[in-house]
This record gives sequence, structure tokens and C-alpha cells, in this order.
Amino acid sequence: MARIMQVHDSIVIAAQPLELYEQIADPSQMGRWSPENTGAEVPHPGSPATVGMTFTGSNRRGRARWVTSCTVTEAVPGERFTFEVTAIGPTKPLLKGRIARWSYTFEPADGGTLVTETWTDGRTRWPDAVASRFDRFVTGGRLFSDFQRGNIARTLAALRADVEGTPRPGDERAPRD
Repeated sequence: MARIMQVHDSIVIAAQPLELYEQIADPSQMGRWSPENTGAEVPHPGSPATVGMTFTGSNRRGRARWVTSCTVTEAVPGERFTFEVTAIGPTKPLLKGRIARWSYTFEPADGGTLVTETWTDGRTRWPDAVASRFDRFVTGGRLFSDFQRGNIARTLAALRADVEGTPRPGDERAPRD
């Protein structure tokens, strides 16, 4: 069976497209919402990234820690933000190659903005069997497509809770019915 190379999810958030774009397009903020990303070193923290800008992302999954080198490939304020992960490593992003692409779109919708997050597997040269074994090893038994589908859903839910000022799903401080 061929592996799934792209997954996405969407959510409506009660905010304007430009407001959401400005937060997502500052990679140093992603650690606020992502279950894996813990932030990024960017040239201008607090400002949206521009096409061609590179940044270093820091990540964790359980006890595993790694860093990535990323390059912004699309930055259309209020509409679309995309970056490519071009290198990865445990303490420095030394292993170069097409690793992944992350993209965010922002569309006006009833109640706010429809935000769509998309992950595209960049490992197109990896044989499916090798990728499957690797994926299951590093994710605790799941394929990256399934794993990333869950990460995207959690990221979008956390973004909405943060922007709208509501409790995050699973937050023990959330009011009970």
C-alpha cells in the first residue's frame, strides 16, 4: 500500500484572516499551539516571516529532541503561509534534504476565518517500506500521515482556544458540565 504523502485539517476561528496570519507567520509563536514544536529562532521575533527567510525550529516528542532548518516559501498576508523543512538533526540541522512542507491558508468564513493546516511529506525518494518502518519507530507505531493528522487537529484546537480565550480541549481547568 502506498503511503499517504499529505494530510490536512481545518477549523473556523473567531478572528480576522490577517490577525491569524500574523500569528502563524511568526514561527517563534508555534510552540504555543503545537504538540511537538517548542518554538523557533527567527531573525525578527514578533514579526511575520517573509519569503526566503530561514529559521531554526526546535521540537520534542517524548524524550526525543531535534532541530530543523526551515525556509519560508510563501507569505501572502491574510491568505497563505508556507515553509519547507530542509534539514534536521538532534542538536544542529545537519541532515539536509526534502523533509516536509507545512502550509496554512486563511479564508473568510461565517463566524471568522477557516484556517487550514497541511503537512506534506517531503521524503519522496524513500521507499514506502523504509518510510513505514522509520515512521513506526519514531512515532510509537504509527505512520507519519496518521501521526501528523492528530498533531494538526491538536494545533488548530489550541490555536482557536488561544485566540478566542477559551479552555483548550483536555485542559483540566476547563469548566465541567
